[in-house]
Amino acid sequence: MIETIVFSVLIILFIVLGNVFHSGRGLSLVAGYNTMYEEEKAKINESELLKAMGNMSFGLAFSLMFWVASSLYSRNDLFIVGLVLFLVILFGTIIYVNTSAKFKSDVNIEKEDKNRD
Repeated sequence: MIETIVFSVLIILFIVLGNVFHSGRGLSLVAGYNTMYEEEKAKINESELLKAMGNMSFGLAFSLMFWVASSLYSRNDLFIVGLVLFLVILFGTIIYVNTSAKFKSDVNIEKEDKNRD
């Protein structure tokens, strides 16, 4: 019963965090962003980064619902499904954000300039 409450609180926290990110705030909550130099921060497309972090937070909240179901129905297979989903979303988002050109503002500025010509 206790784990159900803990998982439910985590779900609520991830949903609130996702809403904060989607509203365009919370950039200081993104790991590593505050430690970047100003030149590096200028290269980041902040709005796209916040959208990705918000979507990740909502996805993690969804995966935690499997943990709640596992706790309520005493089924370990649901916990494993939720854990695998949690890890896939987490690491998938980290890889996507670090490798995609979508999050680099220099690339987006160049695309916009080409579209105007």
